[in-house]
Amino acid sequence: MVDRRPLLALIPIPFLVLAQAELLASVLSGGTGLLLLCLVIGARVLVWWVHREWAHRAAERTRARLREAFLRSPGTKAGEVATLVTRGVHDVTPYVVGYLPQQVLAVAVPIAVVIRLAFADLTAALTILVTLPLIPVFGALVGAHTRERTARQWDALATLGGHFLDVVKGIGTLRAFGRAEAQSTTVRTLAARHLTETMSALRVAFLSAFVLELVATMSVALVAVPVGLRLLGGGVALHTALLVLFLAPEAFLPLRAAGAQYHESAQGREVLAKVPAHRETAGQAPPDLAQAEIVFDGVSVRSLENFSLRIRPGERIALVGPSGAGKSTVLGLLLGFVQPDQGRVLVGGVDLREIDHGQWLAALSWVPQRPTLVPANLSSGERQRVALATALDRRQAGLFLLDEPTAHLDAETESLVLQATREFTRGRTAVIVAHRPALLGEVDRVVKV
Repeated sequence: MVDRRPLLALIPIPFLVLAQAELLASVLSGGTGLLLLCLVIGARVLVWWVHREWAHRAAERTRARLREAFLRSPGTKAGEVATLVTRGVHDVTPYVVGYLPQQVLAVAVPIAVVIRLAFADLTAALTILVTLPLIPVFGALVGAHTRERTARQWDALATLGGHFLDVVKGIGTLRAFGRAEAQSTTVRTLAARHLTETMSALRVAFLSAFVLELVATMSVALVAVPVGLRLLGGGVALHTALLVLFLAPEAFLPLRAAGAQYHESAQGREVLAKVPAHRETAGQAPPDLAQAEIVFDGVSVRSLENFSLRIRPGERIALVGPSGAGKSTVLGLLLGFVQPDQGRVLVGGVDLREIDHGQWLAALSWVPQRPTLVPANLSSGERQRVALATALDRRQAGLFLLDEPTAHLDAETESLVLQATREFTRGRTAVIVAHRPALLGEVDRVVKV
């Protein structure tokens, strides 16, 4: 999902770091190479500028891919999607532009510095080699707290965004029933929770920055002080001492920068962790639904507990039960929008999680309880009729999933819809969530959830 091609522009950086230190030590110790030093510094600036330009373009491509993935991800709550495609995708930029490059440099530059100093001053090289791990060790200790607090911060933001979206969508109804002020209080409470979690994450970030700077400064001092004393005693040449003094900070700088970028990119990593997993790998093609039996094998998720059901090919069943019993969850499981906590959903003996999700959806026809149409300037009944007509016209569909298909229709229209449903689903498997008695006469079997 993340475009990593701009990292190739960083390949010259370790070599330019070594060349700059060598030339600077040579110039300051009375040698030549001032013009070449200026060229190397200019090249280092140019390489970093090119990388930043490429990285920002890569970040834009990554944001576009993430928006598409989140908008096309079925089953994600509308409030969470709204938060992800607005604030969420922009939080990925520090990860692509800042953290990823520093990860590469935090490995390449210290290795290059240690190898070079091993030939110039083995004592200094060994000191750097021993002290370098201190930064990632302390960073990992603080980072464990950072991940926990960042996850809580993101959950608070997603909850706030989702609730606010629901309030905006239903503001007319809330005002009509005098509940607008109560929801305002709820929004303020959620906003205060998000503020608390944000300040908690920032405190850990500031603590981490202080710890990393302290460790890096002490590590550089452990290299610089002995070299300075040896220089005064004549135990090391001026050029070598200057080379060590210039390269020691360069060895620790990428690690310090990576630690700082770790906190800036924490939100971005949380967003990337929410990319739908089924889009990363393709599964196998779905079985022929005209011959495949569908089996719920001890499924537990949400309100369903140890739910088992066997649906024969071509069978039409109705799911009945009180509100909240899990009827729509059964449809969500069949659509792949909901994953079982326990148990399996088998299609023709194949676990539904192993079937390519895109091909599986192409083999289905689904009418939700509240269809969404763009533009949606239709009444509830009109939207329901359009959605049903579209679903029943999917001749290639082998499985029809209908969630209260006649909920918003009058008796006359309901009769016409039932007749059309009977004709179009004949010989094909259908699972219908039903409350109205008229629907129960159109199925082969009624299943209580």
